[in-house]
Amino acid sequence: MIKYLLLLSVLLCNLMSNAQGFGGPNSSIDPVLWSAQVEAGEADSYTLVLKGQIDPEWHVYSQFTDPDGSLPLELEYLKAGEAYTLEGPTVESETETVYSDIFEVDETFFSNAMSLTQKIKVSDKSVNFVKLILKYQVCKEVCINEERYVIFDLNKGDGKILTDFNTFQSYGEIQEKVEEKVAEIKPAAEVVKEEEKQDLWTIFFLAFASGFLALLTPCVFPMIPMTVSFFTKQSKNLAVGRRNAILYGIFIVVIYVLLGTLVTGVFGADALNALSTNVWFNIIFFILLVVFAISFFGAFEIMLPNSWANAVDRKADRGGIIGIFFMALALAIVSFSCTGPIVGTLLVQAAAEGGLAPILGMLGFSLAIAIPFALFALFPGLMNSLPKSGGWLNSVKVVLGFLELALAFKFLSNADLVLQAHFLEREVFLAIWIAIFGALALYLFGKIRTSHDTPVDRISSGRMVFGVFVLAFTIYLIPGLWGAPLKLISGFPPPMNYSESPFGVGYMKGGSAGTASELPEEAEYGPYQLITFTNYDAGMAFAKAENKPVLLDFTGKACVNCRKMEERVWGEPQILGKLQNDVVLISLYVDLKEALPEAEQYVSETTGKRVQTIGNKWSDFQIKNYKINAQPYYVLLDADENELNQPVGYTPDVDEFEAWLTEGISNFKN
Repeated sequence: MIKYLLLLSVLLCNLMSNAQGFGGPNSSIDPVLWSAQVEAGEADSYTLVLKGQIDPEWHVYSQFTDPDGSLPLELEYLKAGEAYTLEGPTVESETETVYSDIFEVDETFFSNAMSLTQKIKVSDKSVNFVKLILKYQVCKEVCINEERYVIFDLNKGDGKILTDFNTFQSYGEIQEKVEEKVAEIKPAAEVVKEEEKQDLWTIFFLAFASGFLALLTPCVFPMIPMTVSFFTKQSKNLAVGRRNAILYGIFIVVIYVLLGTLVTGVFGADALNALSTNVWFNIIFFILLVVFAISFFGAFEIMLPNSWANAVDRKADRGGIIGIFFMALALAIVSFSCTGPIVGTLLVQAAAEGGLAPILGMLGFSLAIAIPFALFALFPGLMNSLPKSGGWLNSVKVVLGFLELALAFKFLSNADLVLQAHFLEREVFLAIWIAIFGALALYLFGKIRTSHDTPVDRISSGRMVFGVFVLAFTIYLIPGLWGAPLKLISGFPPPMNYSESPFGVGYMKGGSAGTASELPEEAEYGPYQLITFTNYDAGMAFAKAENKPVLLDFTGKACVNCRKMEERVWGEPQILGKLQNDVVLISLYVDLKEALPEAEQYVSETTGKRVQTIGNKWSDFQIKNYKINAQPYYVLLDADENELNQPVGYTPDVDEFEAWLTEGISNFKN
C-alpha cells in the first residue's frame, strides 16, 4: 500500500509540474540538449548517433530500466524493416543503476551526458532520410515525460531534432517521394471534382440570395436612391454620374471579396475545411449565430466604432476614384449592423466548405448589393418603382433573425454528433425547429411582434403567401417527431438512428409496432435499422461467413452529404431492399474523436501524420487504399477485399446509385 501511495505522489508531482510549465516543447525548462549525426559505413550501411547533454542533477531513464519503476526510454524507427533494417539493438553509453525505495526495483539512468547508437542497412537506395520518434522521462525533483522527433539525413550526415510533430510532418526535405504520392492521389481526386464545383456554385447562389435579403434591410435599402441621386446630381454630366455609380458598385464587390480573401489567407484554404467537424468550431459559431439572431430581433445592434465611419467619410470627401472607394467602404461600415450578421453567417458556412468558398461567397453577396446601385444609375426612372421605406424593412431583419436561429442549431448538432453526446437528438432538434418556424409563421401573420415593429393594420398579400409557406413547412416537420424521413431537409437534422426512438415511436422489441432482427456480434443498427459494422475486420469476417459482398461506406457524423444520401437515396425501396438483403454494410466514420489505445496509435506512411483517433484511422485507411479523402465514398468489395466495380462518391440520383449497386452485386455473384 505504501508503495502505491508513493507512486501516486510521484504521478501527482508530475501532473503539477506539467501544469506549472515544466517540460514540453513550449516549456521554459528543457533539461536535455539533443544533437544527431550520421556516420557512413560500407555497402549502404550507416550508424545513427543521438547525443544528449543533460543538465546537472537531472537524469534520463534507460530503455533497459526496470519497467516496474520509472518509464523506460522508447525508440520508434519509422519504416524500419521496409526501406532499411536495424542491425542489432540501439547501443547506449554508460549508465548508472540505483535501487529505488519508491518502486522497490533497480532503476537504470543516464546522468550529465548520454548517447544512443544504432546501425542500419539501407535496402531502398532512394531513401535519403531516416525518421525516429524518441520518448523518454527526465527527472529531478519532478519527472517530465518528453517526446522528440529526429530526422537523420543520410546524405548530409547530420540530423534535426524537432519538438512539434506538425513541424516534423511538414519539414520539406523529409517528404520522401511526395511527387509520386501526389501523382497517385490526383486521378482519384477527379471523382469529387464535379461535386466540389457544385458545392461552390451552391455557396455562390446562397450568398447572392443572402445579399439580396441584406439589400432589403433598413441599413441598406434607403441608401439606393440617396446614393444614385448623389452621383447623378454631383457629376458634370449624366454619363460621368453613371460611370461613378458603376465604380461605386465595383468597389463594393472589391471590398467584400477582399474580406473573403483575408479569411482564406489567414486560416488557409484546406484548414477551413478541417474545421467543419471540429467541436469547438461548431459550438463557437452556434453561439455567434444566436447572438446575430438576437441582434436582428432588435435587442441590440452590432456596430463598428463610429470613429471608423467618421474617418472614412472624411476620405470620401476627397472626390475622384479614391473618394468613390471610400464611399463604398463607408456603406460597408454604416450598414454593418444589418449586413454584419449575414456576412458572418456566410463566412461560417463558407469556412466549413473550405477552399475558395469564402471568396466566392463574398463575390455572390457583394454582387447582389452592388448590381442595384449600378442598375438604377443607368436607368434612374426605375427608382420610381421602388417601394417606400417603412416598417417592412424591419420585418425583413426579424425574418432573418429566425433563419439565423434555426441555422445556429445545425452547428450545435454537428458538435453533438461528433461527440456522440446525445444531447441534441433528432426529436429535440426537430422540436426546436418546429418552435422557431411556428413562431415565424405567427410573426408573419401579425400575431406576435418585436419592440421595433410598427403595428400591422393589415397584412400584405406577399407577407400572407410567405406566412402560409412557413406554416406549411412547420406542419411538414411535425411527423418527423414520429419517425418521418423529412427528405426536404435531409442532412440538416441528426440522422434517424441518432434518436430517442431509433426504431420509431411506439416500437417495442417483439411488439406490434415493428420488429428488428438480432444483431450479429460487434454490429449495431444504422440508418433504417440496417445492420451495420463500424469495425472493418468484424464486418469483413461476417461478410465472408455469410458469403455476401461488402458495401464499404466512408462517412462522417457531421457529413451533410452523407445524411442526404442515407435519407434521399438509401430509403428508396429499390435501394433499401438491396442494403438489407444483398450486402454487408461497413460504415467507417472519419471524424470520430475517440482516442485509439496508445499501442494502436501510429504514424501514417501516406501523410506522415500521427494517427491518434478512430476517425484518424479510418481517414488514413481511405487515403492509403483508395487515394482519396472525401465523404461519402462507397466501395463494393468481395470477401478477399477485391473491388467489384469502380467506387463512387456522392451520388444523389437514385437510379444511378441503384445501377452501381446492382452492377457490383452481379459481379460478386458471377
